[in-house]
Amino acid sequence: MSDLRKKWLTRPLLNLIKKVLPPISETEREAMEAGEVWWDAQLLSGKPDWDQLLNMGPPQLTEEEQAFIDGPVEKLCEMIDDWEISFEKRCIPEKVWDFLKKERFFGIIIPKEYGGLGFSPTAHADIVTKISTRSTSVGVTVMVPNSLGPGELLMAHGTDEQKDYYLPRLADGREIPCFGLTGVEAGSDAASMTDTGVVCYGDYKGEKTLGMRVNWHKRYITLGPVATILGLAFKLYDPDHILGDQEELGFTVALVPTDTEGVTIGQRHLPAMQAFQNGPNWGKDVFIPMEWIIGGQENVGRGWHMLMSALAAGRGISLPSLSTGGAKMAARMTGAYARVREQFSIPIGKFEGVQRRLAEIAGIAYVLDSAHKTTTRALDKGRKPAVVSAIMKAHATYGLRDAINDAMDIHAGKAIMDGPLNYVGNVYRAVPVAITVEGANILTRSLMIFGQGAIRCHPYLLDEMLAAENPDTEAGVTELDKLLPKHILFQVKTLLRGIFHGWTVGIFASSPKGVGYAAKYYRQLNRYSAILTLATEISLMSLGGELKRKELISARLGDVLSQLYLLSCTLKRFKDDGSPKEDRPLLEFAMRAGLHKIEQSLLEVYQNFPRRFLGHLMHFLTMPWGHSIHTASDRQARVCAELLMVPSETRDRLTRGVFLGNPGDGVDIVEQAFQKVCANEEARDKLKKGGIRMLNHDTIKEGLERNLISEEEAEKLREVADAVYKAIQVDHFDDLGQQSA
Repeated sequence: MSDLRKKWLTRPLLNLIKKVLPPISETEREAMEAGEVWWDAQLLSGKPDWDQLLNMGPPQLTEEEQAFIDGPVEKLCEMIDDWEISFEKRCIPEKVWDFLKKERFFGIIIPKEYGGLGFSPTAHADIVTKISTRSTSVGVTVMVPNSLGPGELLMAHGTDEQKDYYLPRLADGREIPCFGLTGVEAGSDAASMTDTGVVCYGDYKGEKTLGMRVNWHKRYITLGPVATILGLAFKLYDPDHILGDQEELGFTVALVPTDTEGVTIGQRHLPAMQAFQNGPNWGKDVFIPMEWIIGGQENVGRGWHMLMSALAAGRGISLPSLSTGGAKMAARMTGAYARVREQFSIPIGKFEGVQRRLAEIAGIAYVLDSAHKTTTRALDKGRKPAVVSAIMKAHATYGLRDAINDAMDIHAGKAIMDGPLNYVGNVYRAVPVAITVEGANILTRSLMIFGQGAIRCHPYLLDEMLAAENPDTEAGVTELDKLLPKHILFQVKTLLRGIFHGWTVGIFASSPKGVGYAAKYYRQLNRYSAILTLATEISLMSLGGELKRKELISARLGDVLSQLYLLSCTLKRFKDDGSPKEDRPLLEFAMRAGLHKIEQSLLEVYQNFPRRFLGHLMHFLTMPWGHSIHTASDRQARVCAELLMVPSETRDRLTRGVFLGNPGDGVDIVEQAFQKVCANEEARDKLKKGGIRMLNHDTIKEGLERNLISEEEAEKLREVADAVYKAIQVDHFDDLGQQSA
């Protein structure tokens, strides 16, 4: 029977796979092999095992880590003047640099035995998050050495000698690192890099030494202008076959001191008015000894794998931390401003249009903080989830953009007029930087998330593709024959599960025990996990390699996977927090928004599917009723917005980690006005009941004369009026130049 199956089914199918599915390039193979699959694989299984996620528990900090956040991080935030950094000096002051070095901010992830802090990914993320609520430029400056620095590469791949020499120097700031990947011709398409090295002998310390003669031109390199050590990526060739028969040795990564002969550090870039150090560098016939390759000569050609492995973890921390901090700051300060700023004698946060935007900000902050916590918890446990990290990078930065856009609209002139009092405008300018670096979001969304996720998370597809590529055809047939029955059974289960949950709108889907109020949302995520798995299976089987070129289809399916991940994390966070009843409006708003996006993405897949019949069929099988989940109602949005406009445990829990400013700066002034307004609301209402709508010293005097309020209440209201007046002020300057008529 097995021989007949091989002859009439497996062998023809193997030939079909070879024709339909494109070969996996070496670059793609290394990218897919980097990191690992995790909860993303469960979401693409059609039946997630929720215990795997929920049993991880909440993220935790050690006493030492919490003390560092309460101590040096808090002190750093107090030292930072973002207006001075970004607009007056256009650089970070020496006192801040000295403090960063002294307190080992550049060695957060470096083990203690090398002089670093040796903190967990959760601590690393919380540190960057808090700093980013104060200054994007300082946040980036701390973030980069602890990401692709190249400290992470050294720890994972460096030789003992390299670790012993460089890690202590990186930890205490004697060495300032940068990483040179992006070139003029190659950005997201790093495989097209034109920076090259040639194996040769050269003079090093007066001796003939085996090494490489390297030429490069890099740009957009963060910390490049001040770096003392450059992590350099280039393609290495061996035309004289010094190392062996192979001429093209591949993508290689080396450490190059920036004072090496032939290295030129260019002048600074100015990325979207942000003051963190960034600039180009060049190398002309620079001789690099073999021992400068990270990991030594044995890592020749392994650079791409090394980089992808580092990004699999680092991309889940760096920019998501910055984005989470920005969204939480937007939530806290926009809610406060909407409460103290009045128009038509009522807080602007009482207007329905503003309330909807406030609710959107709150929902984004809640989801990003939830996903941030869950991802770093997985990293704490040693996971390196490559697809999840890509999801986090793309959707955290997209979420930040949406939150800051809404914050700008609500603050209006307060956020438009630049100056020390403006705490929103500079974050707004920084958002495009976050969206375009560490893998531009357009390509991450269109190609990486689903492109890698569908293959890596599928229980059989990658093995089937590798079987098709096996040069030994008979061995490939045997491998595929073992997989085929399992894959067919998986397809049958996927089909039945997707149809059943689609037609019953998830009513009969399961939910884990002990989740109470949130059970209905677990059922919906199980429903759409089943539908996504079915849509993925049909897409892969019908389009094959063509799916790679249908970027919008891939992007929308990736959006479904991304929302499933973000919403899973949101449910986990709600459970970790003890399922507080007060937080239900946040959960409700966030879950409805995400589930609606899932439905919209699936409908767009079906409407635009290249095989029109299959698109209509998938629509009929999985979403026959069209949209079944709508975004939050106006009432729900109003309740959610109110959470940002009154002091509460929910507001504090949502915005924990936001630096609340030094006395007298923009954040502190608005926060203090907010506290005073809320504390004296009863006295203010007495004036309103007496027909006095405006609040100023004259109206307070009138209310006192009419016995509407007591002298004590009048004094408190005068403080409120003064605080609100200060909170709504914007900066003005007398030295911007004069324009003659």
